[in-house]
Amino acid sequence: MDEAGIRDRIRRELSPERFRHTEGVVCTAERLALRHGADPEKARLAAWIHDVAREWEWARLVDTARRFQVESAFFDVPAVLHGPVAAGLAKEWFGVDDEDIRNAIRYHTSGRVGMTRLEMVLCLADAIEPGRRYPGVDRLRTLAEENLERALAESFDATLAYLIARRAPIFELTVRARNHLWRRVLGADGSGASFAPHETKDWEERE
Repeated sequence: MDEAGIRDRIRRELSPERFRHTEGVVCTAERLALRHGADPEKARLAAWIHDVAREWEWARLVDTARRFQVESAFFDVPAVLHGPVAAGLAKEWFGVDDEDIRNAIRYHTSGRVGMTRLEMVLCLADAIEPGRRYPGVDRLRTLAEENLERALAESFDATLAYLIARRAPIFELTVRARNHLWRRVLGADGSGASFAPHETKDWEERE
C-alpha cells in the first residue's frame, strides 16, 4: 500500500484530534530523520502507523496483542500496549516487512536499550510534535535539532518525572532506555567521568 492509501486508512481509524497529532508526528519525524541521518521515507511510514490502535477499546487491544504474541510485560503498562499492536498491524494491514520500521512503531512509547536512529527519531517526534503542550517541550524541540540522543534522554526524564508524580506504572524498558542513553550522552561529551565505577554498577543492579 502506498503512503496515500496508508494515510487514508489511518484517517478512518483515528479521531480528528488523534489524526492531527499523527500528522504532526509525520512532519516532525521526517525533519528529524533528514537532520540526523535516518531514512525520511521510513520515518514518515512509521509515523503514520504508530498510533493506529491508540484509541481502541481495551478488550480489542488485548485480544489483538495476544494474537500477535506480544511480550507479557507490555500488558502490565496499558499505555504502551498500542505500540506492539500497531507494529503487528503494520505488516497485517499495510504489508510493512521492514523490521526497523516495525521496531520504531513497537517501541515508540517505551523506548528500549540500543535504539536505532529511526527508533529514536519516531520516539522523539511523538513527544515534541507541534501539537504537544507541556512544560519544557520548547527546550526539547530546540535540543532535538542539535543532539538527537540528548533530546531523547531528556524527554525520557520528563516522562518518568510525570509518571512518578502521578504514581503511574513505569515500563522497565523506558528506565533501561533512559539509563543507556544518558551513559552514551555523558560518555560522548566527557562529563561521563562524573559516574564513578561503583555508581555505574549500582545503576546496573537496579535495572
